[in-house]
Amino acid sequence: MNFTSGINTGNEGLYWLHEIKKQCPTLPVVLFTAYADIDLAVRGIKEGATDFVVKPWNNQKLVETLLNAVSASETKSPANGPNAGRTAESSHLFADTRNMYWGNSPAMQQLRLLVEKVASTDANILITGENGTGKEMLAREIHSLSPRNRQDMVSVDMGAVTESLFESELFGHVKGSFTDAHADRAGKFEAASRSTLFLDEIGNLPYHLQAKLLTAIQRRSIVRVGSNTPIPVDIRLICATNRNLPEMVAKGEFREDLLYRINTIHLEIPSLRERPEDIIPLAELFIARFCKQYDKPPCQADGRRLRETYAPPLVRQYPRTGTCHRKSHYYL
Repeated sequence: MNFTSGINTGNEGLYWLHEIKKQCPTLPVVLFTAYADIDLAVRGIKEGATDFVVKPWNNQKLVETLLNAVSASETKSPANGPNAGRTAESSHLFADTRNMYWGNSPAMQQLRLLVEKVASTDANILITGENGTGKEMLAREIHSLSPRNRQDMVSVDMGAVTESLFESELFGHVKGSFTDAHADRAGKFEAASRSTLFLDEIGNLPYHLQAKLLTAIQRRSIVRVGSNTPIPVDIRLICATNRNLPEMVAKGEFREDLLYRINTIHLEIPSLRERPEDIIPLAELFIARFCKQYDKPPCQADGRRLRETYAPPLVRQYPRTGTCHRKSHYYL
């Protein structure tokens, strides 16, 4: 294993990453970086680094990162990688319909390659895309490919959390801190410690509450409502939204520093109208899913009939939305 630090401008670390990979392509490389060089670290991941560690680091977390890097290097092979056994045949692709469907479009294949590179890291991820494109499913796929998959991912719909319960829901509370606080209660941050915390619809979080979320992310600790004791939390943060956060920042509706923290890696899921070649395979997926859900005999969809009979009106009916969820209702 090699440890590479971003020296001076940071580009020297990337230079040595390239040199190491030329000589030893399979050698795991871990980058050490400061918060100010996060963009360089992400670039390093895309160019072959196994993971990166942010300075100053926690010694236990550092050891875990190194052990994970070694483990990933020892088990990484085409035969047992995350895509082992995946083929273009629907019967194999849809054996477990809870898994992420990657499709055949260039945009989704590019997204898939990036996910496989960053899933094993602890980098914060922002997933964007229209409603129904599968942002939570992608978050679960990332979690399942990460070293944190031994515990369940914890999900929070930020659009459903009321302002009055925001702190209690995310950070927890102690007994007696408010009228209905009859016992101590851990929040979502604590529940997700050593796992992944997924904050859906992050763009719906009111501006005046964003600073509290930012503080928890920066300090990597929370304080329960009614307490003064910080509690360290070890989470991997994934956020999702269908809104344009940079535009919201420009309008003063979203904090720029919060966007910087959650947007270490940005993943955009294209809508189906941008990848029509995935419509027929998705139709087969939904048919298989509904046959199972409604206890019907397995049925084999006729791809040509789907393509010629059902796909054209489907595209005409939903030309603007073009999302997977609406397509599933069509085939239902």
